[in-house]
Amino acid sequence: MRLGVSLNMHGPRTATARSFIDGMCNAEAVGFHGIWFFDTVGRGTFRVDPLSAMAAAAAVTERVELGTCILQVPLRRPVELAHRVLGVHYLSGGRVRLGVGAGSTEADFRATGNDYGMRFRVLGESLPIMRSLWRGETVGEANLSPLDSTKGGPPVLIGSWAGSRWIPTAAREYDGWIASAHFSDIETLEEGFARFKGEGGGRAVATNIPVDFSADGGTLAGHDHLDLRCGPEEARERLGRLAEIGFDDAVVTVTDFSSDHMAAVRALLP
Repeated sequence: MRLGVSLNMHGPRTATARSFIDGMCNAEAVGFHGIWFFDTVGRGTFRVDPLSAMAAAAAVTERVELGTCILQVPLRRPVELAHRVLGVHYLSGGRVRLGVGAGSTEADFRATGNDYGMRFRVLGESLPIMRSLWRGETVGEANLSPLDSTKGGPPVLIGSWAGSRWIPTAAREYDGWIASAHFSDIETLEEGFARFKGEGGGRAVATNIPVDFSADGGTLAGHDHLDLRCGPEEARERLGRLAEIGFDDAVVTVTDFSSDHMAAVRALLP
């Protein structure tokens, strides 16, 4: 199982742009396989737009994957979004892994003037448009003319709940599935993974796993959500449980971007 990291800007030591950029560099230096970015708009807390953050990461890193988990496609226009994604994919040397979804927070849709009730339909209509543009095809009046190095665009992973009708779509038509460990209990993650693999799915990513080594921890049951709010030894066991389910990637969320802390988190998984 690979270990990725998401940098949570809301920690007390991580408010500056410099620390955010340093955290990206530290993530690559200590050996994380990916840096992943979340997408929120208008919820009263600031978070850098994920495509802007990935562009910054592309400039200061060389090898690590850059992913979104997840980008809410229905908040944007598909042609403009396809253009921006293709640009970051080019700037990063093809390292973008685009996790997408319909979104689940109505406030984001109200803030951007989009129809929350239409989000699944918009997602279903937008993704084929974006992929066609990445292949160099003309859609309406648009043709992005992708360079050979980015033609076809990035791998696309579908973020969805374990019981969603999108799991078969993720397995059959796209490059993977993203599940939120923070919002799904362990049994639900197991059920979703079994559905995804049963449909012939490939890469499975569990994201949004908070880390807090100062917390007391305790044994997790199947109805508990998987987090790393516990000591390092127990955190290793919890990640092992995720690996036993079969997930290919775990994405942890940290608020301390220092090199020492990032190295300690990375050491949880060989």
